[in-house]
Parts: sequence; structure tokens; C-alpha cells
Amino acid sequence: MTLARLGAGRYIDAAEAPSSTVTSAHELTTADGAKVSGVLRTVPGAETVVALMHPRQDLTHHVLVPELLARGYAVWTQGTRSVNNDISLVHEQALLDAAAGQVFLRSRSFDHVVTLGHSGGGTLFAFYHEQAGLAPEHRLTATPSGRPIDLASADMPVPDGAIFMAPHPGQGALLLRLIDPSVVDESDPMSIDPSLDPFAAANGFVDAPESSSYSEAFVGRYRTAQRERVARLDGLARSRVTEASDARRRFKTSGDPADRRDALAPRILTVYRTDADLRFTDLSLSPNARPYGSLFGRRPDLTNYGLVGFARLSTPDAWLSTWSGLSSNADFVRCAPSVTVPSLFVELTGDQACFPEDASRMVEALGSVDKTRVAIEGTHFGGPIRDGAPTGASLAAADIGTWLSEHFI
Repeated sequence: MTLARLGAGRYIDAAEAPSSTVTSAHELTTADGAKVSGVLRTVPGAETVVALMHPRQDLTHHVLVPELLARGYAVWTQGTRSVNNDISLVHEQALLDAAAGQVFLRSRSFDHVVTLGHSGGGTLFAFYHEQAGLAPEHRLTATPSGRPIDLASADMPVPDGAIFMAPHPGQGALLLRLIDPSVVDESDPMSIDPSLDPFAAANGFVDAPESSSYSEAFVGRYRTAQRERVARLDGLARSRVTEASDARRRFKTSGDPADRRDALAPRILTVYRTDADLRFTDLSLSPNARPYGSLFGRRPDLTNYGLVGFARLSTPDAWLSTWSGLSSNADFVRCAPSVTVPSLFVELTGDQACFPEDASRMVEALGSVDKTRVAIEGTHFGGPIRDGAPTGASLAAADIGTWLSEHFI
């Protein structure tokens, strides 16, 4: 038995891989010259390979790897160029990383290639399916910040199937519900508008572990203010993109080393307090079987102020491409209509990131004629729903294995 790290300190017991597993590591070159790496595990007779990928995390030891191998499938786990360091994560570039993996897998002569996106990997692969399915001339040519991206010349094979396990609606769409709108000064982590403070008793907060109770009016004001904060951060990001562009233009004209330094200087956004979804503390909102707390801990009133959290540091390009729910192209519902291959959507009943209404919208948006939705007891990272219960990952693996056997013999 080994421990698989699925994120945010969540470790889950994982089965041992079959003794017949053959493992090989591979370095790939993307269409734009970046280097990415992946691990291919095969077992005798495997004709279908399942590709796992996440835009920010290393999935080499994902808990599903040995489960899939034991069922006779090969498994490919791959990182992006921004793995475990997402300060400059641009999703459009991550598509080129995913494409390199898909090209590699096609070269290995598997009969079928199926993508499996867990959590943020779900939207990454939905975005990939969308762009891969387009004629090259219709693919995106720029990131949300205006940076050119050459998807048209990249070989982007369309996978044969798509599995989504606890996919949240996208990094930006997720953050749109997580970000604390009571921040009034982006340079001050303690600045606060008391009327929007999600952890104030006057607004309905109750100390953990009791569920809070926010009024409908507060929830409405809070969510409006969340969009307004993201819009302000978008404006800040775009102004910093303009500053850098202006400095590059000045250098081209002047040749002045000072202008060159100005053009190269990082203009990093620091985004405070991004662990404040009201659903973390008020379990009556979007009800499901989730435990009290967030993906980062059982005390969002504390973790919201801590170092660890989504989008704490990012370049303006990365903010607009990945973390802005108003600007990012990497949005599951936006991309899903272009996912037309057979699809399996695995909902976890205690999910803290993909809530029931999110799952319904995402499944409805999928363009697949052949699509299946299953609900599994478990939490977002595949943990057990309660002490002594089987892990969500092991339950999901059984349904995934059945679906694969029915679709890819």
C-alpha cells in the first residue's frame, strides 16, 4: 500500500501497481519548444491508454494509476511546463503541453487514447478537446492578455474518450466563488469592508464546526462583490500588461538598458484572501454531503488569511488566462459543447469544489451524444465520505473501469 498525494495535503491509501507493470519516463518537446515530461505505465495486453493531467499539479502518483493498471489499461501521467509552480501558468500554453502528450501516445500505437481530468484537469482537458476539434485556422491565436499563441500549427490529436472526475468549473470560475470580496485594498491583506466580511457574526457566520447561516440578501451582495473584485483585478492585470508592452516598445526605439530592464521586470499580482466561498461554512448553500471547511482546511476563517491558497501570486498573463472567472478561456461550460467523444462524468457527493448545480450544468453542456453521469460517495480529492467508508477514489475506479470496458474493448 502506498500513499497518493492528490493536493492540499490530502493523502489517500493507494493500491500497489501490478507486478507486471512496465514504467518508462519520457521528455517531450512541445510545438513551441518547451520541455515537458511524463510517465507511461503499461501492463501486458493494454490496448487503451488513459491520460491523466492537471494544469498545476504532478499526478505521477495519482491514486487512480494502480487501479487502472489492475484493470488492464495503460496510464500516462504528465505535467505541464508550470507543474508545482503556477505563478506563470497560461492555459493556452498548457494546451500545447497536452498536445505533446497526445502526439506521443498516438506514436505508441495504442488502439484508444482516453483523457481523464480530475479537479482542475477536467477543465484543462475540456479546453484541449475544444481546441483540438477545431480546424487549425479557427483555433485561438492569443491569450486573454493578448500574447500570441500558435495553436494553429500544433498537431493536436483528438482523444477517443473523456473522463471527468470531480471536475470543478475551471480555475477562474472556481475562484469567482472563493475570492473574498471584503478586501478593499489589494496591497493590504488585512483591509476589510465589514459589511461583506464572510467571517463576521453580524453577517451570519458561526464559529466552526457549526454551520453558518447567511441571508439570501447577503449571499447576493457577496457574489456581486466577488465579481466586482475580480473585475478590478482584471483591470490591474491589464494595466500591468500595458506597462510591460510600453516598456518593450520604448526599448526597441531607444535601446536604453533602463527601458530593457523595465520591460523584463516582473509585474506580479499578489491576491490576498482567496479561500472564502460561503458554501464552505454554510452547508445549507448548494447542499451535498461535504464536510465543513474548504479544500485547504477545516477553518476557512483562518486559511483565508494564510499563505496557501489559489492565485496568491501570478503574472498578469497567468491571472487573465487561468484565474479570472471573467477573462479565462479555460471554463468548463464554455468548452464542453465541443467535447463530442464518449464521456463519463464522475460526481463525488461530498465535493467541496464541484457542487451539485455545477455538475448538472457541466454535464448538460457536454456535446457528447454518449455521455454518462455517476455519483460516487467521496470528497473532492477522492477521500472517504466518513471514517471507515471506502475512498471515493476506489469507488470511482470501479465505475471508470466498467465504463472503459463497455466503450473501449
